[in-house]
Amino acid sequence: MHILEAVILLMTLVVFSNVVDHFVPAVPVSLIQVVLGLAAALIMRVTIPLETDWFLLLFIAPLLFNDGRRFPKRELWKLRGPILTNAIVLVFLTTILGGLLFHLIIPTMPFSVSFALAAILSPTDPVAVQSISKRAKLPEGILHIVSGESLINDASGLIAFKYAIAATVTGVFSVKAAAIDFVYISIMGFISGLAIMGLILLIENWLYRQGINDVIFSTVLQVTTPFVVYLVTEEFLHASGVIAVVAAGIIFHFYGTSPDRSQPELKLVSEKTWDIIIYTLNGIVFLILGIELPLATTNVIQNNKINTFAALGISFLAWLILLAIRVAWIYAYQAVSSIRSRKIASIQTKLMPTFKAALLAGLSGVRGAVTMAGVLSIPMTVANGDSFPSRSLALFVAAGVIIISLVVATVTLPLISEDKAPLLTRANSTDNPDEIDSSPADGETEYISEDEARVYIMKLAVQRIEEERRPNNQKEAFDLILDYQFLIRRLELKLQDKKEMDSIIADELALRRVALRGERAAVQKLFDDQKISKQAFLIANAKLQRLENRMIRSVGRKVKLGRGTVRNFIKLRNRVSLWLIRRKTDEDISDELALIQREQAKAAISALSDYFARDDIDNQRFDSQSVYHLIVHYRNQIELAKDHSKKQINDQAMNYQSLRIKALAAEREGVQVLLEQGNIDWSMAAHLRQYINYSETVLIMDYQNE
Repeated sequence: MHILEAVILLMTLVVFSNVVDHFVPAVPVSLIQVVLGLAAALIMRVTIPLETDWFLLLFIAPLLFNDGRRFPKRELWKLRGPILTNAIVLVFLTTILGGLLFHLIIPTMPFSVSFALAAILSPTDPVAVQSISKRAKLPEGILHIVSGESLINDASGLIAFKYAIAATVTGVFSVKAAAIDFVYISIMGFISGLAIMGLILLIENWLYRQGINDVIFSTVLQVTTPFVVYLVTEEFLHASGVIAVVAAGIIFHFYGTSPDRSQPELKLVSEKTWDIIIYTLNGIVFLILGIELPLATTNVIQNNKINTFAALGISFLAWLILLAIRVAWIYAYQAVSSIRSRKIASIQTKLMPTFKAALLAGLSGVRGAVTMAGVLSIPMTVANGDSFPSRSLALFVAAGVIIISLVVATVTLPLISEDKAPLLTRANSTDNPDEIDSSPADGETEYISEDEARVYIMKLAVQRIEEERRPNNQKEAFDLILDYQFLIRRLELKLQDKKEMDSIIADELALRRVALRGERAAVQKLFDDQKISKQAFLIANAKLQRLENRMIRSVGRKVKLGRGTVRNFIKLRNRVSLWLIRRKTDEDISDELALIQREQAKAAISALSDYFARDDIDNQRFDSQSVYHLIVHYRNQIELAKDHSKKQINDQAMNYQSLRIKALAAEREGVQVLLEQGNIDWSMAAHLRQYINYSETVLIMDYQNE
């Protein structure tokens, strides 16, 4: 397959995988992508030629730069010592101990390959770690440490992996030479990242002072940065491009987004651009994993030295080894922390080591895109031209550990948390790691959910629109209220339990039937009084019939219409006849159709009023939001049926803009009220305000394009 076709196919499958994830949220999107890649390999015979150098450059550089760019600088900075210890010491402990145990259970795998496999399996997916750790309610210190080290351990794991691969390829390994080389490539990589990023920021600031402050230019420059940093460091300085891009990302995070740049839109555009890049690259990595699985599986099956089922068992044992090392390390960290805190009794009780917390922190170690990108970059051959030893088995085991860690996390997450939200990974999360934990701790105020907060502020917006409604802006007010009502209704249905939601929907359908009967009666009266023609009467009745059919389908009762050829032909003929009538007469009967629309809406409101006035009807049982939504809908229909000149249309656009701005102002006030009353935290308030800002930006763009 040509590279262009392969890229298009991979991008399409990434999009499709996230559509599937929407309907099957219990399964992590990364697993869905592996399955889709496997299907593409088996059904479409897709193959992706992998080159180690470009693969690391294309995937590792942007992923790690983004991790560094979002490096937390508040709570995690206070725990930088334990975090760095976890990210470096734990990685090398996993590499050495894990490598020895891997070689023990896989004697055919050389020591260097075992170490390489253990090293590349040590990094964890930072988003998945946070997703599990927050829901598992880990102690605060443990939560910050496992979240923080997952942002840094990619670099240390890849360095150890690179050394082990180099030892395998060259067949030479010297501890002294490796130690000296490690110091050089680490320190030089770090210095290189700082220097190149500093130079890029100086150039960007100089261009900004010269008037070159285009947002798109700055965003493209930012996206290009990790590739430049990685290439210059690797090719010219022969140091660690991995450390360089992480260092560059951290420096950019501290000094590249200063508020005095007077470009708030740059932050918005660049953040969303990075979200798209990480979303795409992460998905492609797991698709390639699925595509590579048949090759690895075939080679494992054909290998006389290892049984296929044994390979599956080895993958599970490898995951258990990694889990045991991680759990033991975190338990030991808790024990040391508790010993240091024994002078303070209250702190001592909080930091006493618990195996449950260590186990949950261990289970949070889901392997992700960096592990997969690294293992797929293993070269095909060594220096003398021979095949790389145990490459297929290493790929098979790595893929197995990734899948097992995802499956185990998916299964255990509902068991350890009351929050049923799905497991998040880099592929389906755009949250900023700087905001690690916004949920209240024990004993603190219980915050409302985001959906509840949005319902509250949107109801305030509707209230403000009602206050601003005047005879000259009725249509725009009802249009805007209807938009808000739709969003409120959708959110409220999400917040209701299934039984209550079914009851609300049933009551709403009953009200719509009452209104529909009123509409039918109004159309029939207009026709009987000869105020409308037969053509207009048929068109109006056909529209009402379609509405009724939709209502019937919505409750699962489909009209049985027979499948005979004659009946289908009659149905088709009636539709064609109605279309021809509409096409020929719409212009002639436009006034009649407007009259029908007005009278239908008035009759529907009247029918609903009469219905609620009946003694045998309990008005309290109906959801007030449903009733309000229905009334606004019909009042909007009345306004839509009125004649409007060109000047009136222009005035309507201005009225709509004015009402929308006032509604957004009411939403902002609502966010502030919720924050001051302690119903939401600062993180939630910022998120809600960001959504309001987006809406305001779109409003301004629409106004400029008119």
